[in-house]
Amino acid sequence: MSAALRRRLVQSFASLATGVPLFRPGASLPGSSAPLLGAPPPPDGRQGAPLHRRLRASLKVSIVEGMFAEVFTACAGPTVLTAWAIALKLGPFLVGVMTALPFFAQFVQFPAAWLTLCFGHRRVALTAVCLSRLALLPMALMPWLGLSLEGQQHLLLGVAGASAVLAVVGNNAWVAWMGELVPSAVRGRFFGKRTALTTLMGTAASLTAGLLMDRLKGLDGVGLALPLLALAACVMGVVTTLMMAAQHDPAPPGTAPKLELKAALLPWKDDGARRVLVYQVAWNAAVGVSAPFFALHSLQNLKMTFVIMALHAAAVAGVRVLTAPLWGRAIDRLGAQPVLMCCSLGISAIPMLWLLPTAGTLWPLLFDVLLAGSLWSGHGLAIFALPLTVAPRRGRPFYLAAFATAGGLAYAAAAALGGALAARVPQQFMLGGHLWVNLHVLFVVSSVARLGAAFLAARVNEPGAATTRTVAQVVERFLPRPATAGSRAPSPPRAPTGA
Repeated sequence: MSAALRRRLVQSFASLATGVPLFRPGASLPGSSAPLLGAPPPPDGRQGAPLHRRLRASLKVSIVEGMFAEVFTACAGPTVLTAWAIALKLGPFLVGVMTALPFFAQFVQFPAAWLTLCFGHRRVALTAVCLSRLALLPMALMPWLGLSLEGQQHLLLGVAGASAVLAVVGNNAWVAWMGELVPSAVRGRFFGKRTALTTLMGTAASLTAGLLMDRLKGLDGVGLALPLLALAACVMGVVTTLMMAAQHDPAPPGTAPKLELKAALLPWKDDGARRVLVYQVAWNAAVGVSAPFFALHSLQNLKMTFVIMALHAAAVAGVRVLTAPLWGRAIDRLGAQPVLMCCSLGISAIPMLWLLPTAGTLWPLLFDVLLAGSLWSGHGLAIFALPLTVAPRRGRPFYLAAFATAGGLAYAAAAALGGALAARVPQQFMLGGHLWVNLHVLFVVSSVARLGAAFLAARVNEPGAATTRTVAQVVERFLPRPATAGSRAPSPPRAPTGA
């Protein structure tokens, strides 16, 4: 591999790292920001040689910990939870509730910030992350607990809810911890390398989990594969906690900022932030109507194996990595708001693509790989940059917490409503001479709602950049402009990263 190709690949991962929150602990949630941006800056002052060696060791352990955390995600992620739901015969409504729990758990963002400030980010992160991963232990023991089917369903929902809430608390503390630990001068290189290795590990772990579920799935009931994956997730929880404990805390005692409750109201009084909040709520509600049900549709109606689903997810991730630098340059030249509106308009068509494949015809999903991978990459970068431009440095953690909370709650409510709607629609019905399923209705509703939410992006004012109000303006700004002698189009200032 040539040096230029290696450099471009690392830049791709680095661009993705700053725009898509792939890191663990925690999960990628609608409305959430990439790690470190709301965290306090690393302390000033020179570091001695012993601390330098200790820092290098902590960063190396953090990379390995992130790789093992991807194994945990492969054993307890959305695809595996959907497999649990099918095995325990959860209806569409309960599937929507279960998959929406991580997003509904965003309501603990502000209490999590209070816990972090009171007890320290390292202590809270270690405790909450460990408990969130060990919470899956009852699922590993489920075949031997002697519970009824209804009891097993309640246990699944309870475990998923407890793990989601604890993960939000742990992620809040972990972000602050990494903000202190990783020096700003090496953050891009560090998280670029970390993202590259964790993405590769996550892809391999997902394929392995898919093979295990395909080979050991039972004809009826839970079977053997799911409890084994739950047990593996708990083991990874212990391993990752020990690795996190090996990383030091560079923040000296007494440096935590004071918690000002009145600062939590600032995002709701700021007009620029309020416009972003309105878009976040509308967009995440539109996405939440259908997003929890794509895996269910793939397994139940398209008869996809877990390996094929893992390959599809890996292909989407690969396209996101390759297109992230292109969107990053577009944001530098045009601003985040035009990219956000462009990607939102394109993403609104993605649910309609899922009306095309059938159990024997999966090739239309190739278009989903290209569109979802490229457009969600640009959307993640743009929606990451906009909150930073409207949020002042003072009070930024509260702004980002408000965006995460509003987006997460909107997603959770929409997912529950989508499940209720799917439960009321006949599982199969004829329309226009074609056979449709109830989840197709959710895909159409989500597509229309996304299109409406995309135009709310036109109301967002991005400081320092010309906003785009119409589709024609979006097309005009993305077309290359002919250069004129003696003139040069000004470039909008880049959104601050980590400032």
